Amino acid sequence: MYKILKSSNTGVDEFDIEDMEKGCWIDIVAPSTEEIDEIAEATHISRDFLTAALDREEKARTEIDEEQLLVVIDIPFFRSNKDYDTMPLGIIVTKDVIVTVCLESNAVTSGFNARTFKMFSTYKKTRFLFQILYKSATLYLKYIRNIIRRTDDLEAHLRQAMENSKLFSMLDLQKSLTYFTTSLRSNYMVTEKLLRLRTTAQTQQLIKMYEEDEDLLDDVIVEYKQAIEMVEMYSHIVQSMMEVFASIISNNLNLVMRFLASVTIILAIPTFISGLWGMNVPVPFAEFTHGFYIVFGLACVVSLLAGYWLWKKHMF
Repeated sequence: MYKILKSSNTGVDEFDIEDMEKGCWIDIVAPSTEEIDEIAEATHISRDFLTAALDREEKARTEIDEEQLLVVIDIPFFRSNKDYDTMPLGIIVTKDVIVTVCLESNAVTSGFNARTFKMFSTYKKTRFLFQILYKSATLYLKYIRNIIRRTDDLEAHLRQAMENSKLFSMLDLQKSLTYFTTSLRSNYMVTEKLLRLRTTAQTQQLIKMYEEDEDLLDDVIVEYKQAIEMVEMYSHIVQSMMEVFASIISNNLNLVMRFLASVTIILAIPTFISGLWGMNVPVPFAEFTHGFYIVFGLACVVSLLAGYWLWKKHMF
């Protein structure tokens, strides 16, 4: 599936591939092989560039080939099971059009629509490229803040009760932060490379940077730096929390086992005494009328003394 859009002062117009104009933006989501071939024929973009971001394991990178610039970044997305992951987004810049390719609909490209047409210009390809990068960086920051809030809520629940579901949720958040850390570092390297490529003759034809564009690219780099610092800090915090709660669970288990061992010792004393007086041999108090109560009282006294001794040893 793909859409061909072009922004103007009045809104966003949609075109068919036969009527595509210079300055259009082709937004491709989960395309079929026929759609890839159709777009490659209409735009003369390398098929390898169009399919680069369709591999979930594709790493963030930049590549230039025959007046075409490919930028692949990792963008965050929210899963239905309340955790986060990343997937590649390909951005291809040519002299005439800009193309984005992704495996799924995402919050980065969907943020550029008819309601926000005043915030972007598809015909200003360099600025639009940097706006996509900036949108990705701000989305990372938004999701990191959401993870922080969820971590605080889970910590509050775990302080009251060690539920397995809450611990698994904490583990999912830790995995999400790990994915974010790797992807943000790769994206930051891509922006740094774009900053260096702006001075080369080959990219100057594709990326024409004005002062506002340079400021926007600087903002993108700053946002990625901030996101990297936040995700690394909270990744360490969540990891430390997991270790602390694992230690608490182990300590609680030890307390339970210690309590059960103490109860077992106390219960074993009456059993041991009754076993001695239950044997078919001469025993003390056998001739006494109240011998049973004497033995019973002895068992109770010894059990109470053992319980008191264990309590003094903090076994309860």
